[in-house]
This record gives sequence, structure tokens and C-alpha cells, in this order.
Amino acid sequence: MTTVFVSAGQIPIRWSTAMAKRRNLRAAPSTGRRQTRAENPTQENKFDEVHASDRRLLLIFFAFFVVIPAVSVCLYRFKFAPEADRSDPIEHGQKQGGRFKVDMNYQEILEENSEVSLNASRRNYAYPVLAYVTPWNSKGYDVAKKYTKKFTHISPVWYDLKSQGSGLVLDGRHNADTGWMSELRQNGDALVIPRIVLEAVPQELLKSKKLRSKAIDIIVTECMEMEFDGIVLESWSRWAAYGILHDPDMRNKALQFVKQLGDTLHSVSSAENNNRPLQLVYVIGPPVSEKPQMHDFGPQDLQRLSGAVDGFSLMTYDFSSPQNPGPNAPLKWIKFALQQLLGPPENAQNLAPKIYLGLNFYGNDFSISGGSSGGAIIGRDYLALLEKHRPKLQWEENSAEHFFLYVDDDGKRRAVFYPTLSSISARLEEALAWGTGVSIWEIGQGLDRFYDLL
Repeated sequence: MTTVFVSAGQIPIRWSTAMAKRRNLRAAPSTGRRQTRAENPTQENKFDEVHASDRRLLLIFFAFFVVIPAVSVCLYRFKFAPEADRSDPIEHGQKQGGRFKVDMNYQEILEENSEVSLNASRRNYAYPVLAYVTPWNSKGYDVAKKYTKKFTHISPVWYDLKSQGSGLVLDGRHNADTGWMSELRQNGDALVIPRIVLEAVPQELLKSKKLRSKAIDIIVTECMEMEFDGIVLESWSRWAAYGILHDPDMRNKALQFVKQLGDTLHSVSSAENNNRPLQLVYVIGPPVSEKPQMHDFGPQDLQRLSGAVDGFSLMTYDFSSPQNPGPNAPLKWIKFALQQLLGPPENAQNLAPKIYLGLNFYGNDFSISGGSSGGAIIGRDYLALLEKHRPKLQWEENSAEHFFLYVDDDGKRRAVFYPTLSSISARLEEALAWGTGVSIWEIGQGLDRFYDLL
């Protein structure tokens, strides 16, 4: 660990470069509005030896703003040695010295976001780009049509596969918009692969060969009838929440199911995509500790499924929560996740292109005056806060994120972490360095200028 001194008042803060702080694992899965993010496995046990120091940091975080608000400009300033510079793969946006500015102000964000993009049809990023679209955010459908050529995969969040009596039922076709899909295909060649959340009771599904085959048959049939190009499957976080991944036999059955699904999809051709095999993208959470846990999806799992899975959507976001305010997705944490998952460089070369590094196009607005209020905000909320409070944006080196502070109408101090061109660019550079794809949760929430970077 490194001892860092905040300049105003020189308050010592013990901070681990591992940045270990996360939520407790849920006892059972929920069906909340933002399912992908809500079900992300815990980071609680990432580095056990620093839990005490993290709690001290959080207490200092609160006291610091209540007692000495004037020194807030110095919060989250950490003195890490700069890393070797890489060439910037992005050629657009507000830059300073060849890089995106970190000393930006709120006026620049408001002005740039209102600019019309001149680069809706050219891809800057060479690896796969998966974009999630949700039924509760209609703007995402419009963004997908406008920037179709920016994406290689578009995943509408439409389906849940559930237990029903002794059988299974696929819920969500009422969300499917075939007219919108047709427009996407006229605009570009992005694959349409809707997300399916596997909500079926895992103890019943995985133990029954008949039910496993039935689930696969339901999924493949839906793809054929609705003319999809494949699916995104989310199940690992739910299996972890049920606790079944601690049982070696059940864990093995879980991996077998995913492999069988991928192999079956690959055996079927997509009439809408030049008769190419249907694809499977599988959602995984980031590793939660230096020493892999049974419920982690790790390097061996990646190797085992690599032949049956076309991409792995890695949920590298939601690092912080209202109970533990802070950055959305610290860059050093992202690097750790990639290192843990991809292992040695020789593995990275072969498997990295199948990792779709998660990018959050949303932010968080946390209370820092005590309590645990706050949560996700989207682009329009962020712009409204900038217009109302005209805050000073601050760049936090360790996480490579901008944040700002303000006082709400109830007199409570709050901290807002929201992506900027600088932070998105830094994550794209990291993905490019590894040779990974990216997955965006969720388009239509972020500022318009973000799409210029892709």
C-alpha cells in the first residue's frame, strides 16, 4: 500500500492500489430494472488484507467533506507514477497535446454534447463493439439506428427464460421490434443478438438433461423464428447468487450447458447474415480477488468455453455503490480484471479478441453527507446538473475518471462520477492495448459525443 497526503490539511489517507471495496453477494437473484449491472458479482473479498484501511478511507471521505468542504478540490488526488504513453487511437474530440483534455470544464461538455457528429458511419475501433439497448430507454433504439455502422453487435435486452411448473417458458417476445431490426440491417451489418437472462431455477435446470435440452431448443427456435443472428446469454451471476458454483459437479454442469448451447447455435445458420452460424456471447463478471474463488469465472473457464462462445461480455462497471461511493470503473481495477482473466501474454493474444470489455455510458450521483443514498444517472441528468450547479470538474488519476461535487436542494453534499471523452478514451486505449472488444451498457444513456470515439 501507499501513503498519500491530501494537500489541504495534509490528511493522511491509507489507500491500496487494489482499490478493494464492493457490495455483499446477494442471497438470491433480483429482477430489477438494470439487471445486468445489479447482478454483477461482489468485489467484497478482492483483497482481504485491505478491508480495514478501506473503511478508514470511507470515514475520512465523509468527515472531510462535512468538516472542511473548502478542500474538496483535492479529494481523490493520488500520486501514482505515470504509465508509459501509448499512441492515441482516437482522432476526434477536444484534445490537448495529442490527448483528450483532463483539465476540462462544464461549459465544454455542454457545448460539445450539442454538436452534431460528423462521423456516424466510420468505425475508429478495430475490434468488436457490442451495444446493449433496453426497452425502458427509447433513445437507445434511435442511437442504434443512427450509429449502426459503429457497432458489430447490437443486443436488445428483451428476454427472460424462466421456470414454469416443471417446464420452461421464454418471456419477452412482446418487446421484440422487427421493424427496428429491419432498419438496422438496412443501415449496416451489425448482428442483432438479443440478451436472454436465464432465470430458471438452476438446481432444476442443470440437473435435468431433459430441461437443459429443452432450454437450448427454446432459444434456438426463437432465433430462427425471429431471424436473430444469435443471442447474449446472462446466467453466471445468477448461478453465483444461488450458490451452486461452489459445488464442483454443478459448476461443471453449468459450463457444459453453456458449451452445448454455443455448439448448437453454431450448427444453425442465419438467413439474415449470409448463412453464417448463429453466435453466442456470454456475460461474465470481473474476477473478485487475487486468489480465484469458486464462483469466479476464471482463465480455465475462458479456455474451456472459447471454442463454443464467440464473445465474453465482461461487466467492468459498478465498482462503487451508494454504500461505498467512488468511481464507476477505475482503470487500474479494469487492468487487474484483464490480467486475472487473460493470464500470460501468450493466452491474451488468442483469447483477448473474445473479451468485450464493459464500458458504462451512465454515471452515479452519490451522497457524501452520510447515509447511503444515490445511484445511477444518465446523460440528460448529468447535463442538467452541469447547467444548474456549474461545478468544477476534477480528474482522478488512479481511476482515470472525472467527478464533481455539489450541494443539493436539501443541503446535502454529493459527488457525481460520470464518463467523459477523457475517461472513455482511456478505456478504449486499454482495450486496444490488450486487443479486446468492448461492450457498452447501455447506448442512449451517454452523451452524444461518446459515439465519435467508437
